[in-house]
Amino acid sequence: MTGSTQGDASPWGTDPYADALHNGHGPLFLRRTDGWLLPLDVERWCAGADATDLAALRRCRGSVLDVGCGPGRLVAALAARGHRALGIDVSRAAVTRTLRLGASALHRSVFEPLPGEGRWGTVLLVDGNIGIGGDPGRLLRRTAALVAPGGLLIAETAPQDIDERAEVRLDDGRAAPGTDPTPHFPWARLGTPALLRYAQPLGWQPADQWEAGGRPFVSLRRGRVSLTTSAIPDTVNSTAVISSQFPRNTSGDSPPDGS
Repeated sequence: MTGSTQGDASPWGTDPYADALHNGHGPLFLRRTDGWLLPLDVERWCAGADATDLAALRRCRGSVLDVGCGPGRLVAALAARGHRALGIDVSRAAVTRTLRLGASALHRSVFEPLPGEGRWGTVLLVDGNIGIGGDPGRLLRRTAALVAPGGLLIAETAPQDIDERAEVRLDDGRAAPGTDPTPHFPWARLGTPALLRYAQPLGWQPADQWEAGGRPFVSLRRGRVSLTTSAIPDTVNSTAVISSQFPRNTSGDSPPDGS
């Protein structure tokens, strides 16, 4: 669940998140400006893919791009299943951990130029990553530009019927009361009905819906009309730092092809 758009300058590049990944557990929260807390399941992210994850990964087709890959459990599991997969994340700590698993990852934002735009078989937005950038419409247009015609987007949604945009910050509970040690950034939370409302006018067609382990998912199929990044309104700062460390089996210009 990492996906601001400003590289190491982003909140996901700050110590609370990097420390949580290093330790393999929280506590770590997203804190809204009104004080409401959303717990982040760092321990699950740092473990291997569980049965709920695998139920989603079995639906992947072709090469897979995991947006906001975190510490890499899904990319590693996909590789073990024979998929060619790439994770992207704005956290260097997350990318480093993914590479240590032997998986492929780039330190890059989803809104930056990416290998293989328009040719990915499946794009993943799990662990709350439908919230990246706080603008679901823009994110859905961007993912439509990444997948091949007829390709899939697999997204995990909120358990509630919710359509929320908020300013949040990372909070590990250690800051002194009244202080804001990490910057705020835009985030969104969508239930399945809200995701479908955003997706269908943009050419995404519902392919499947399911729930496993208390986590709801939606699979959407991209229509045959191409959407390019030029169609994406420039409403979110997308100046991610691009890492010079590319994964072993992925070049900066060529995506993983095939399955």
